[in-house]
Amino acid sequence: MSTEVADTAELLTRARESLERYLAVSVDDDGTLTFTHAGVPCVIQATRLAEGLGVLSLTCVIGWDLVDDPARSAAVAERAGQGLFGTLGVVHTERGADITLRYAFPAEGIDTAPLGTLLMLVVSTASQVRGELLGEQSSA
Repeated sequence: MSTEVADTAELLTRARESLERYLAVSVDDDGTLTFTHAGVPCVIQATRLAEGLGVLSLTCVIGWDLVDDPARSAAVAERAGQGLFGTLGVVHTERGADITLRYAFPAEGIDTAPLGTLLMLVVSTASQVRGELLGEQSSA
């Protein structure tokens, strides 16, 4: 019987191997994966919800500390309604607004190549959304 730590470590190893075909990936002390795609910082974490149900969670930060503009929030909501892999959202903070794309999915049994394709679909979407919503602006 495997442990949660071993299960999540194995999921993160497969995610890292699948992404390294496309990007440079760093592994933090806690095993979390971090990388950047077209200026969009991303992080992947793993958790085991139940035996045999390991989940990867990908968060891409499209922009942060942006001017809290109602028109931008409306554009995010409209873009989110167009269907994406993941959930596009705006978080309002004291310093402005952050835009993120989050995607979590069961990853047990997905081979490295298909896993890389799936992750890159989400990451590429985040980069595309950044271009659509922020143009050439820097987000930090």
